[in-house]
Amino acid sequence: MEKNRAQRNRTITLTEEERIQLRKSVVFLNALSKGTPLDCTINADLLQALPLLPDAFADLIIIDPPYNLTKDFNGNKFNARTEQAYDEYLATWFPQVCKKLKPNGSLYLCGDWKCTSALQRAMEKELTVLNRITWQREKGRGAKSNWKNSMEDIWFGVKNPDDYYFDVEAVKQKRRVIAPYKVDGKPKDWEESDDGNYRLTYPSNFWDDISVPFWSMPENTDHPTQKPEKLYAKLILASSKPGDIVFDPFLGSGTASVVAKKLGRHYLGIEMNEEYCLLAQKRLQLADEDKSIQGYSDGVFWERNTAQLQKKQD
Repeated sequence: MEKNRAQRNRTITLTEEERIQLRKSVVFLNALSKGTPLDCTINADLLQALPLLPDAFADLIIIDPPYNLTKDFNGNKFNARTEQAYDEYLATWFPQVCKKLKPNGSLYLCGDWKCTSALQRAMEKELTVLNRITWQREKGRGAKSNWKNSMEDIWFGVKNPDDYYFDVEAVKQKRRVIAPYKVDGKPKDWEESDDGNYRLTYPSNFWDDISVPFWSMPENTDHPTQKPEKLYAKLILASSKPGDIVFDPFLGSGTASVVAKKLGRHYLGIEMNEEYCLLAQKRLQLADEDKSIQGYSDGVFWERNTAQLQKKQD
């Protein structure tokens, strides 16, 4: 049943007619053939689909698996379990996913505080861990008897620490300069403009400029754990080149594929829930007309609450 939504709600939804049409563009398990399927969404169980994909095909893998929480994904329920049982769950698929990564490829694995230690253990068995990114997602349910949970981790690993791609210049952040410092009357490490004073900074492993999608954002869907396009844009720009293949084995409503398409990469995603596959296909169609990524403009990432400033720059 369709939800009642506010007039300004921009959440992406599907009509029955769209479902019928979009279903034609989804790849099902019985249609997978030899070779690497590109630029498509596979509607299948991950463990059944992985053996049908070639090894070492992906330049970049982004994984947002079910965290160790009880969560309903449009009828597919994932139940919280003991730490040992969650380790065993990761072992059923993570090593197989790593086989799909090229020898010089990179992998990012998302989690929260409760499962992050399990993710680190799983990754250290298969890859070399280079870093742990923590992002402040801000939005979240308040807590009276505990600290509000508003942070998530992203583990960054590679197959070969001596051979992997990383473009730090592609992920610089544009920040307003609050206390401008000059040497001989000239700005020191910042730029002066009619619209204000700005500094381009190299990114750290703490990201506080990204919020989760919400109802007024055109990328938003009803997926309960949807990742922001801005978040994935940083990962894709830093760790892949135009034309590379980005693989997401838990595609959800399509963020990894959509951002990869917008940034000129090939994409492949696996998702077991058909409704989310159809949402991904709709978002991919919308990306043909609108390649914008909220918070990324003029080749740089902007701080929060700077939409009006970005418009002046475009």
